[in-house]
Amino acid sequence: NISFTAADDKKMAKHLQILKQNTYRLIRLLNNILDIAKIDSGYLKINKSSCNIVYLIEEIVQSVVPYAEQKQLELEFDTETEEIITAVDIEKIERIMLNLLSNAIKFTNPHGRIQVNVSKTADKIIISTKDSGPGIPGSMQDKIFERFHQVDNQLYGGISGSGIGLSIVKSFVEYHDGNIR
Repeated sequence: NISFTAADDKKMAKHLQILKQNTYRLIRLLNNILDIAKIDSGYLKINKSSCNIVYLIEEIVQSVVPYAEQKQLELEFDTETEEIITAVDIEKIERIMLNLLSNAIKFTNPHGRIQVNVSKTADKIIISTKDSGPGIPGSMQDKIFERFHQVDNQLYGGISGSGIGLSIVKSFVEYHDGNIR
């Protein structure tokens, strides 16, 4: 006969949540490594389909709200228009946004703010993310999109990553004939 107390259940739930989060991290890392191999070998395929990019970005932002809330961050989505129909690779746009939002959440201090905005000019769709984190030193801004390059993690309290997320973001944006800065 085995019995668990409420405290045991709470501990187990916490450990399961940590396991789940780390499993998702490993999956993201493996997907990033696979994408690098596809990009390098020329096998990356873009499968564009028409969609409302405003709705797509809003859905992606809403999907990470629980993670932002865990860190006590305010996550805000704003747009100047409700609908912009365009042809994109939905999966790649999701990966772009999830990488950018993951970095914003990782490098923004608790009680900070992350903003995502979608707007349109005559010839461009602009998706911007902005956070209240420490920012990237001007001398490093051109380098952060290079593979395996990272800003000195001492500037960010020892937080680091694999150094491949932003290079993949840049490649996916360029496959859509866009640019990132």
